Amino acid sequence: MKNICIIPARGGSKRIPRKNIKDFLGKPIIAYSIEAALKSGLFDEVMVSTDDEEIAAIARQYGASVPFMRSAETANDYAGTEDVLNEVITRYKELGRTFDNLCCIYATAPLITPENIKSAFERLLMSDLTCVYPVVQFSYPIWRCLDVAEDGTMKRHWPEFENSRSQDLPKEYHDTGTFYWHKLSSWGKEQKIGGIIVDEVLVQDIDTETDWKLAEMKYKLLNNLNF
Repeated sequence: MKNICIIPARGGSKRIPRKNIKDFLGKPIIAYSIEAALKSGLFDEVMVSTDDEEIAAIARQYGASVPFMRSAETANDYAGTEDVLNEVITRYKELGRTFDNLCCIYATAPLITPENIKSAFERLLMSDLTCVYPVVQFSYPIWRCLDVAEDGTMKRHWPEFENSRSQDLPKEYHDTGTFYWHKLSSWGKEQKIGGIIVDEVLVQDIDTETDWKLAEMKYKLLNNLNF
């Protein structure tokens, strides 16, 4: 059984310039994704898909391969992750290499752990699921959400839950946006999705400078580093 890890990392970034290789506590942030993948011991290939020569050089420095550069079609603002993955799978087939399972790890996921990558992979293998990824519980019950009108007035989206105790409401979860496992035998078909639940300290969207600082604080907390 052969597994490939694909780390998408294009050069353009609007909100945080050079986001994928920006320094995160002493290393380019992409290094954490590469190292977690390598330490998991699950992959026959850990590769970075990029259109940027500097990112490619850093990826190779930390142990990833960059056998080809990303095309212009998948490096623009409108290409999605699936477009990138399709391109990578196709290019490897052209090189005579095929894989059984694919794990897409995002370049800005410094809180990812090899253990969670392995846990998700085990869930994938020991079930009829075709896709597995980590999820985290919403920190506040979504059943209490409010709709805000243009004039600033608000109303309960689900008024029937207004007086319900938080502990009595169903738990709901959302995607962590860090990595995804796929069985390539079902690639392009309808997916049967499962998840592993992770602690919220392992999850942080990184879209702003404030997000970046919060991620650094969480990393320090998890690794017993001085603040």
